Amino acid sequence: MSSPQITSLAESQMGQAHSVEATSIGQYLLDRLRGLGVDQMFGIPGDYVLSFFKMVEESPVEMVVTTNELAAGYAADAYARIRGLGVACITYAVGAFSLTNAVAGAYAEQSPLVIISGSPGTREVKRNRLLHHMVGDSTTQMDVFKNITVAQALLDDPLTAFREIDRVLDACLRFKRPVYLEIPRDRVHTPPIHPHRSFHEEPVSDPDELREAVAETLEMLKKAKRPVILAGIEINRYRLADRVLKLAERHRIPISATLLSKSVFPERHPLYLGVYQAAMGRQEVTQYVENSDCLLMLGAMITDTDTGIFTHQLNPDYLVFATSEQVQIRYHHYEDILLEDFVAKLDTSELPIYEPTLPKSQNPIDQPYATVPNTVITVRRLFQKLNSILDANSVVIADPGDALFGAADLSVQDSAEFLGSAFYATLGWAVPAAIGAQKAAPSRRPIVLVGDGAFQMTGFELGTTKRFGLNPIVIVLNNKGYLTERFLLEGRFNDIPNWQYHRLPEVIGHGRGYEVFTESDLDRALESAWQNSDSFSLLNVHLAPTDHSPGLARLGENLSKRV
Repeated sequence: MSSPQITSLAESQMGQAHSVEATSIGQYLLDRLRGLGVDQMFGIPGDYVLSFFKMVEESPVEMVVTTNELAAGYAADAYARIRGLGVACITYAVGAFSLTNAVAGAYAEQSPLVIISGSPGTREVKRNRLLHHMVGDSTTQMDVFKNITVAQALLDDPLTAFREIDRVLDACLRFKRPVYLEIPRDRVHTPPIHPHRSFHEEPVSDPDELREAVAETLEMLKKAKRPVILAGIEINRYRLADRVLKLAERHRIPISATLLSKSVFPERHPLYLGVYQAAMGRQEVTQYVENSDCLLMLGAMITDTDTGIFTHQLNPDYLVFATSEQVQIRYHHYEDILLEDFVAKLDTSELPIYEPTLPKSQNPIDQPYATVPNTVITVRRLFQKLNSILDANSVVIADPGDALFGAADLSVQDSAEFLGSAFYATLGWAVPAAIGAQKAAPSRRPIVLVGDGAFQMTGFELGTTKRFGLNPIVIVLNNKGYLTERFLLEGRFNDIPNWQYHRLPEVIGHGRGYEVFTESDLDRALESAWQNSDSFSLLNVHLAPTDHSPGLARLGENLSKRV
């Protein structure tokens, strides 16, 4: 999230005079996506989309075929978070409906994902035949996706299809949310009726609103003694991290992030406070943020996970809340300002240089680690060990549950990444996401943190890593059940079968497996996994059923009062 040379390709090319001439509907769509930096797509073939798949196969774009459509969606989502645009390509109905959970997660967490679905041919639909995979009439699938995408188009008319592609792709990049394109199988090779070249119109802020909002913000900042920047996920999505960091460094303004935006800034930077989660977060971070006399909430979402189940105590008298949809300053609302314009104006304005006194970190895992031989491994010690070995060549990918809450306290280094389904919180996201992440940034090795329950949902996606030469390190937190739910309300429904996860490489015929019971086992397994660059490595880390991270303890203390 702090590597613009990798992550800004789609946005940088969107604003350039990059022109694509239409030859056919399918080829134009493919050329537009290539022009926006898409080198890989993710999907599953099916008869309604085979013609487009063949077109992709004959192009420089690589089609990454996963084990199922849901996994393709998770992989494309992670790819989008790193590269700026991701694509999932599937067949009609059985493929598209299997994908919807991944699309919903991308919508909730503002990930720019393009869904391309094949569909029955135009002549087939006109004859009103009952076609395989069809549910209801031919508009049912479009109606479903209208609820979880920001723009949609049926590319059945060569008179309008090319402009529709431009409109939908612009919406994806403007709003950083999924879009949906449906292409009938008999329209893939259809040429335009009239010549068409790609068109893009840059959105602009209302100059009067922008001027007034910036002036009001500067007035607050000039009076402030303890300003803080709380950077949300849109700072990452709109590639504003470098600019906001320069603003903070120039004026010495401390920075915090949310769980969803973790690693938007280098987490060992001297101005970095930590992840803000209100009552669920570390006390020193929460107090410093909430005691600010000018809190710049830039690109942040007011979600329950980012605000400690809405336990935040943020005084609106000291609040500047700026997102891609609005700017709110104290009790004033501005509806027509682009987030990037607002940040740019702040960055170029004259402001004081502050003298903050940051609190001493009380991070429970950020301390020197020394192995205690033959001692049973615990969650806290597992995260302490990982924190001691993370480097700038890693991308940490955490599945919801204790894997995510424990990872919130990891200190991700300058050019490292952190990815997680931290708001939508869909189990099984991390393993497929590792495939998309490594395809998006091949120089970075994924370290996947996943609970055993989540792994049982999508863990066999590791078979895809064999086909595409990927080498993630997957750490399964094996406590024989759904720990987060068990921590909140115990019951037999939280128990799951215990798999021999470390033996999965035997089934796949690829990879290395390790069984971990002690701290010594963990040392040996991680050392071997780091050295194994040829395949995936899977660590089956046995944990006590109720052992948990400090982060989950903070969560449970608040959630248990509401269950």
